[in-house]
Amino acid sequence: MNTSGKVIKCKAAVLWGLEQPFSIEEIEVAPPKAHEVRIKILATGICRTDNNATTGVMPAKFPVIVGHEAVGIVESIGEGVTSLKPGDKVIPLCVPQCGICSNCLKPDSNYCDMLDIVGKGVLSDGTSRFTCKGKPVYHYMNTSTFTEYTVVRDVAVAKIDAAAPPEKACLFGCAFTTGYGAAINTAKVTPGSTCAVFGLGGVGLSVIIGCKIAGASRIIGVDINPRKFEKAKAVGATECVNPKDHTKPISEVLKEMTGDSVRYTFEVTGNLDTMIDALASCHKNCGMSVVVGDPPASSVLTFDPMLVFDGRTWKGCIFGGWKPVNDLPKLVSDFMAKKFNLDELVTHILPFDKIEEGFNLLKKGESIRTVLTFQH
Repeated sequence: MNTSGKVIKCKAAVLWGLEQPFSIEEIEVAPPKAHEVRIKILATGICRTDNNATTGVMPAKFPVIVGHEAVGIVESIGEGVTSLKPGDKVIPLCVPQCGICSNCLKPDSNYCDMLDIVGKGVLSDGTSRFTCKGKPVYHYMNTSTFTEYTVVRDVAVAKIDAAAPPEKACLFGCAFTTGYGAAINTAKVTPGSTCAVFGLGGVGLSVIIGCKIAGASRIIGVDINPRKFEKAKAVGATECVNPKDHTKPISEVLKEMTGDSVRYTFEVTGNLDTMIDALASCHKNCGMSVVVGDPPASSVLTFDPMLVFDGRTWKGCIFGGWKPVNDLPKLVSDFMAKKFNLDELVTHILPFDKIEEGFNLLKKGESIRTVLTFQH
């Protein structure tokens, strides 16, 4: 059946408001307009950033379809789309690459002006492509992947190897790309160095993979959930520590463990206190701490300025520093060539209608990444 140019009715997980459960609804997905693409979603990961939208930590306009880590197939394209065609296997991008804004034109910046982290919830013309029960339903982070079909801008799509398995390749839409790039691109971890990763979820484990590939000799995983230690060691952590097992600040514990201090630290939880702990844990003069986790919206961080006056470097990281349209196809090709293994990151694969179960696994700390699959 040719659906090009027609409204598609399909199932989606709609959030009607804050602290509400996901509701599987029939929605209508409009055809793509100029420079837009409609995508049939094959698999999508559950990320803590999506959960943050349900609690207000990340801004969203309700009702909304969240989800931002997925693989799909291009179903149809709008006028003016030249880089993609129906049938292409793609990753929708929460960080677009328009190629013409001042940020995209900078070789060392990937913070495209079309990035939506303020929760506008609409596409370029100021409207949504989703409706449910006669009401508009809003987009999330340019992507909205908790639905059988979504519509995104063509600059927010990366074409990937057609043979890439969706259940693994979807992690390139956020978790792996962000964590791996934080080590490789943002920190530029050096061979023989010592690293500490605060938070051992899907992104944190991806940071560890990046540190290992970069040649770090010691990688310390830090988490208050010891059930994650086995996975962390499986991907490259040399040891793990639980701050709750110690009465001293974790920065002192790490200094005692290393005999000096850690050269690179990564904060991957989005917790404000942990950000300061991670900063204090890196070497006071030549250390670098990278903020990878999403901080709460409208929050303010208070810290001792001596932590940076002494010479530490404090950096933020958006999507691993990658130019996504250019770089994701290469990263997926590296994965297909077995440069890195993502098996340890995916702990659960569930059908899409089990989305609440997937989020419960996340909240209980029982999963690294749960991937939802669609039966079209």
